[in-house]
Amino acid sequence: MGSFVPRLLALTVVWLLATTALTYAAAQRIHTVHPAAATTTSAAPSTTETLVVPDVRRQPYVFAKGTLGDSGFAWRVEGPVEGFASNIVAAQTPAPGTRVVDTGAPLIVLHLARAGKQVGVPDQASDQKGTALRLVGVAAAAGAPRVKAAPAKATAPPAAKLPKAPVSKKAPVRHKAPARRPPAFVVPGARREPLAEIPLTDRARLLLRWMNTSPKPTDANVNRWLYQHAWIVDGARMGWWHGATALRTLITVDRRAWTLWGIGARSTAVARQALAEVEARSS
Repeated sequence: MGSFVPRLLALTVVWLLATTALTYAAAQRIHTVHPAAATTTSAAPSTTETLVVPDVRRQPYVFAKGTLGDSGFAWRVEGPVEGFASNIVAAQTPAPGTRVVDTGAPLIVLHLARAGKQVGVPDQASDQKGTALRLVGVAAAAGAPRVKAAPAKATAPPAAKLPKAPVSKKAPVRHKAPARRPPAFVVPGARREPLAEIPLTDRARLLLRWMNTSPKPTDANVNRWLYQHAWIVDGARMGWWHGATALRTLITVDRRAWTLWGIGARSTAVARQALAEVEARSS
């Protein structure tokens, strides 16, 4: 009996130690499984970053460059007035407040007005190369899959052939731009209307004719509309010939862009404001 009790105690201690070790191992296994399971959870879906075009109009070019760079945009100067620091931004494309997709450094086109001394070397573009300009909501519409129409089940009988109409041998009538285009008003330091370019009225009419063909809202088509829009607005504000008439046609173009593409409200507001300024200065 004296030797049995110590053996019983020893067996009890061994059994307790074994149980404790198994419990600890099971707990460790549970703790190591949960983080792994947690890592399989899906990450938050990524969203497309957007940028808002700042308003740099009426700012000196040297300040406008800093504003655009800080906002994540690249820029390029177009037009006859070069990128000297003292010149003033007369117009920008696209219009201020436009929401664009962050493609890296979306390109903004600036048109300047001469101001101050033209000294030094003009800076025509940003150091960072501009990337594609994609308006929010337009790229998705342009890339939407086209639905093919179902083939007709029955074909109509061939129509009877009609005699061909006689072809006129007369050459088409071409309207030449007037040699003289007296300005509606004079803006000191503004560029005179280039006679090598078509008048603003013809440019706006051709733009409306193109818009009535219902072009798709691709990047190239949207940029074409914005470029012509900026040219007409800038020329009218500089007093070019029949600028008010061209602006009225341009407003119709902007309404058509809104109907087709769902954009153009800001451009319409810019054209209306320019029309009011031109009519006030012409009276």
